[in-house]
Amino acid sequence: MEQKKKKTIGFNIIKDDPTDGHRGFGAGALSLENVSPVIIDVEAGEAFVDMGAMHARSAVERGIKFLPDRSAVPNGKPYWIVWVTIERREDGPYYAGVTACEMTVDREARRGYKLLPEHVNRLDKSLKRHIIVDHMDAKSKRVLADFLKGHDIDMWNRSSDELKKGLEGEL
Repeated sequence: MEQKKKKTIGFNIIKDDPTDGHRGFGAGALSLENVSPVIIDVEAGEAFVDMGAMHARSAVERGIKFLPDRSAVPNGKPYWIVWVTIERREDGPYYAGVTACEMTVDREARRGYKLLPEHVNRLDKSLKRHIIVDHMDAKSKRVLADFLKGHDIDMWNRSSDELKKGLEGEL
């Protein structure tokens, strides 16, 4: 008789905290409940949330084979995927972590450029309340700032000066 392999847990996405203080099964798992991927279409100057990006299944990414070589996609349309983490303080929620990743997509050729490790690492940095937007172009920074303000101006006002300076320049 063949013995079945015991299933192992690789990576769990959980809602809330099922461990409720105990240190047993599931302890140390990562909650992505407060993270939203904002996609910026650089050419159109538009930003939108697409939760499919959490698993590389956003409308922009669907049907595209991604390559780690930028030169393999010379006619790619530029996009940013921005991981936005929201935290809550006594005075209300705020944008705690905001990190941006570059991506280009050539719909006609069904090819795109992105570095998956960068996307994973930036998602992790956002969860850890880092602000990484300095490498974005000025137009995209403005689009993102306007999008975040338009979503909730109070959240924007409660957010760090580092985020505001990163997206709007010197205050």
